[in-house]
Amino acid sequence: MPVWDDLVGQERVTAQLAAAARDADALVTAAEAGDPAPPASKMTHAWLFTGPPGSGRATAARAFAAALQCTSPDRALGAEPGCGFCDGCHTTLVGTHADVEIVRTDLLSIGVKETRDLVRRAQLSPAVGRWQVIVLEDADRLTEGAGNVLLKAVEEPAPRTVWLLCAPSLEDVLPTIRSRCRHLTLSTPSVQAVADVLMRRDGIEPDVAAAAARATQGHIGRARRLATDERARERRRAVLRLPMRVDDVGGCLKAAQELIDAASEDAKQVAEEIDAKETEELRAALGAAAGTGGRMPRGTAGVMKELEDRQKRRRTRTQRDSLDSALVELTGFYRDVLALQLGSGVALANVELREDLDRVARAGGPERTLRRIEAIIACRDALDRNVAPLLAVEAMTMALRAG
Repeated sequence: MPVWDDLVGQERVTAQLAAAARDADALVTAAEAGDPAPPASKMTHAWLFTGPPGSGRATAARAFAAALQCTSPDRALGAEPGCGFCDGCHTTLVGTHADVEIVRTDLLSIGVKETRDLVRRAQLSPAVGRWQVIVLEDADRLTEGAGNVLLKAVEEPAPRTVWLLCAPSLEDVLPTIRSRCRHLTLSTPSVQAVADVLMRRDGIEPDVAAAAARATQGHIGRARRLATDERARERRRAVLRLPMRVDDVGGCLKAAQELIDAASEDAKQVAEEIDAKETEELRAALGAAAGTGGRMPRGTAGVMKELEDRQKRRRTRTQRDSLDSALVELTGFYRDVLALQLGSGVALANVELREDLDRVARAGGPERTLRRIEAIIACRDALDRNVAPLLAVEAMTMALRAG
């Protein structure tokens, strides 16, 4: 399977990356043969992938990394790099290639220490592959200090190192960094394209795939989770009942608390799945004494405390991500209401809630619906500024009532 197959609805970006991969292959081949570099190469050392959530930024970066490491013998016969079958492609896509570092964070930010480690890695020559590739999936979470550390590496790259940065928008990356990267913009894929990939890649039934793709409006990751996880579907149903429960102050405050509780439960479930395994693996690595109640060797308390702190920060991040996902669902509900009020004929994301949508649409005009959407956006902004989640959500639910 070619490495580009999972890049949904991004034909223009795929063509650009495929052309760059061809030129990258020619550059390495020429260097290995001692020949001069080909002229007018489309390959460069730093790339920035931007696009809305769910558009496939990280998927595009991983596919490009795989194409850069492709070792298929068919390349000598004119085949495109990125076959998907060779050792270079396969190990890159599964995350085990020695010369491909894929960086994502479960925390709120990426700090200076982690970035310095990446920069040191980037100075190395490829060990087994054709390029040293650093994929930074959350470049928007670099602290200012970390961004300045990264800047020097992007300004003065090693000869065979490639940086692949991913962020929602150009504004999420330091101007000095983005000015040194080749920029590729991904768009939200169509609902049909997402449904097709769910059926092809994940074996989802057509009706379920279509419903998940429609409900998430082209967000590939959320659509897959919705199609495969009953708990995710139940949480979504609970969120979409909120607009019908904000008729009075008591209902607003109760709905806000339940939204926070649901996000906390989501974070708790993630923690239960990951934290215990991480803790046990670290204890074993540090030499926890068997038969002594798991007593740790002296001098390891600081390492265990560091892990606990990181897990706590991850739970905070997971809770905020869960809340943000819920707010996106609410925005979709009121977007459908607005479409009905304006008679736009736009396909509804929540067609199964048509009765509720009609009821809310009849109760007010488009101006009121727009104010409600603005209240949800204001809540998301407040959460980004670290406002206490319960206060931010309570202010939103009160605005939904008053709006």
